[in-house]
Amino acid sequence: MTNHMQPDDQQSPAPEVETSQDAAPETVPAEATPLPEVAPDASEHGEDAPAAETEGDAAPEAPESAQPEAAARDDQPAAEQAEQEQAEQEEQAATEPAAPEAAEAQDAQARPEAQAAKPAAPSPAAMKKASPGTVRPAAGTAKPAAVVAPTVPPTPLEEASKFARVSEDGHVTLLDGDEEHAVGQVPDASSEDALAYFVRKYDDVRAQMALFEQRIAAGAPSSELGKALGQMTSAVNERHMVGDMDALRTRLAALETLLGDYRGAEQEARQAAQAQQLATREAIVAEAEEFAATPAERMPWKTASTRMTALFEEWKAAQKAGPRLSKSVEDGLWKRFRGARTAFDKTRRAHFSQLDAKSAEAKQVKERLIARAEELSSSTDWGVTAGKYRDLMDEWKRAPRASRKEDDALWARFRAAQDVFFDARKAVNQEIDREYGANLKVKEQILADGKKLLPFKDVKAGRRALNELRGRWEDAGRVPRGDVRRMEEGFRSLEDALKQAENEHWRRTDPETKARTSSALTQLEETIAGLEADLAKAQASGDERAVKKAQEALDARLQWKQALEASASELS
Repeated sequence: MTNHMQPDDQQSPAPEVETSQDAAPETVPAEATPLPEVAPDASEHGEDAPAAETEGDAAPEAPESAQPEAAARDDQPAAEQAEQEQAEQEEQAATEPAAPEAAEAQDAQARPEAQAAKPAAPSPAAMKKASPGTVRPAAGTAKPAAVVAPTVPPTPLEEASKFARVSEDGHVTLLDGDEEHAVGQVPDASSEDALAYFVRKYDDVRAQMALFEQRIAAGAPSSELGKALGQMTSAVNERHMVGDMDALRTRLAALETLLGDYRGAEQEARQAAQAQQLATREAIVAEAEEFAATPAERMPWKTASTRMTALFEEWKAAQKAGPRLSKSVEDGLWKRFRGARTAFDKTRRAHFSQLDAKSAEAKQVKERLIARAEELSSSTDWGVTAGKYRDLMDEWKRAPRASRKEDDALWARFRAAQDVFFDARKAVNQEIDREYGANLKVKEQILADGKKLLPFKDVKAGRRALNELRGRWEDAGRVPRGDVRRMEEGFRSLEDALKQAENEHWRRTDPETKARTSSALTQLEETIAGLEADLAKAQASGDERAVKKAQEALDARLQWKQALEASASELS
């Protein structure tokens, strides 16, 4: 489009000039469409926006760790392989960068038109239909869903006329303080319509400023706001509008200050969020490394495996929800986490592989014990076979343990073989016990007769009676197995009572004991006589110390004498 500009102070027409950002006045054809307003872009990052990570920096790629894990999978126990493969698939899905096609599509969707061609000016009819002061997004831009474009009250033409001069041929000149700036021309339009068109452009910038304030309050990214502020600054500097430019520049400066404060607060919030993200990731990595460093024999495998899976999910959730860290930090944390998971998985595979080997060995050992137990199950040599089963049980206890499921099944088979033997022996013993029931009644009567002899006063008569009971006892025969100990202990108590009575009788009637007692008594009497003489001498001399000593010695000997006399009386 060409602008045919003719300043008011010149009579000759100006040369045709291509419209550009540096062009000053603008000629507006009558058949042109309304000028779209410049709206802030919700997806373009301005030059003041903080450096953002690319989509490919989301996390280090997983194939590096997938190769050693796949190579080691052949040694993994069957019970662990499916779980490991699933974890690897989840890891790759969480860590691989987005495909280039998807990233390009996303960038294309977010990227606005860099420099949209400036459309032609509207016709007077179109200007009358337009609603001044309303911000209209340019083609290809998007505004935040939470922000509603504000409607700014239009500037009255009477007030705007203070800042413009309109010639009869539709040329409009902006009066910006002491400076005059040619804005443009609206052909075939009245002076009022020409002025209204450029006032509307002024009101559109005001509306953009109001929207800018709302977007700051709504928390829009500062990168988007910087782009919008740049567009408004360009519009104010180009001055293709009519209105109070000093007020507009003052408000623009205030918005620049507001954006600077907003960027500072946003940066502080971003740094705090990144610090929290780093702490969260560090905690996840530290816990994973602690599991990786735990020896296999002290590892609670069930709990640890569940927790390691949960840590991977927490990693993906933190990566998705939190702010991005720098690529070097992100790579370092991921390598540590991936290394801990790989070390944990290798230790787990080695541990369970070793357990499988031990379980197979234990199974072979216990299979042999079961075979021997099954061979003995049909034996009727009750005593010898029961001893062999006791030996087998000792060997079973010393044998290594298989897995819990297999060990329980092996034990059930071993126990079943024993039960066959012991159930058969129990059935035989029960039959024998029924046959010995009458013998039990006879022996119970013998014990009752023996208790009537207690206590034994005449040991000779007691011995004859007990010998007679012993003969009856042996003639009665065997009793049921469950009563054998009770019967034997009952008859043994009768024998112990008789033996105790015989020992007491011998102690009282032993001649040697009597002679020793009589001799000791004679010697003690002679000693007492000497002590009595010593006591008398001490009393005569008045020596209290000697009296006390002699009296104590005499009292002790007198006590011994009483004890010996009591023993002698029992032996008589």
